[in-house]
Amino acid sequence: MSCRNLTPDHPGSEYTFMGESLSGKWVLITGASSGFGAASAEAFGKEGARLILGARRMARLETVAAASTRAGAKEALFYALDVSSTSSVNAFMDWVRSKTDHLDVLINNAGGAHGLDSVAEGKDEDWEVMLQTNVLGVLRVTRAALPLMLKVPGSSIINIGSLAGHVAYEGGAAYCAAKAGELQISRALRLELNGTGIRVSSVDPGLAETEFSLVRFKGDAARAGKVYDGTQPLTAKDVAEILVWVADRPAHVNIDELIVKPVDQAAIHKVHRRKT
Repeated sequence: MSCRNLTPDHPGSEYTFMGESLSGKWVLITGASSGFGAASAEAFGKEGARLILGARRMARLETVAAASTRAGAKEALFYALDVSSTSSVNAFMDWVRSKTDHLDVLINNAGGAHGLDSVAEGKDEDWEVMLQTNVLGVLRVTRAALPLMLKVPGSSIINIGSLAGHVAYEGGAAYCAAKAGELQISRALRLELNGTGIRVSSVDPGLAETEFSLVRFKGDAARAGKVYDGTQPLTAKDVAEILVWVADRPAHVNIDELIVKPVDQAAIHKVHRRKT
């Protein structure tokens, strides 16, 4: 693909794009030890990308990195990352800079829900974790990564949001607020980065069967399983394939916001459940 470089001083020229293929491109994924993050690592690995994986659970990260390498990743590097800690994010990005001088794709995936309590019965520790990871974590990682992305017009920041960022539900006040915050961060970033060539997207899944509900219900597998009873929810692989598609659009194309739900979910409260 032959493209000319675009800078604000050269209007009308084309954006330099990472290429029609993601092969050899640097892709950073947070929360890469499970769920959408782990599936995305393998999906981008199949494209021959160079992966930088961050999460708290190092043993799982090692497993994901190995699977991504088997899938075809040119490299699959990993390092401890807790997005709720500024010092951890800074240490992680120092390590990233020791491996590469640029990033092509940033997937802000780390986050999740904790508890399903009403506001009246909510717990500070649950609220704080959700806001720290889903909101402040996205801000911290993006701030730290941006200097490596400004060198690559056509690069992509893809934030993993949720249908909950668009529609509230009982027991979800803090999580819905956090994901609405992620959505507004994406919108503000798109304005701030206009003219740099960096694309900013929010991919917002609905009902998806990952460890999400298991984490929300503090390891209660029976309660978590009931969330999906009688439905065919999205899988982590479904969402990962969408992330690859978003990142691999032509450089002048930005997928601003993408809501994806299973066919069984017409709305956040309207889910078709088959009798078992």
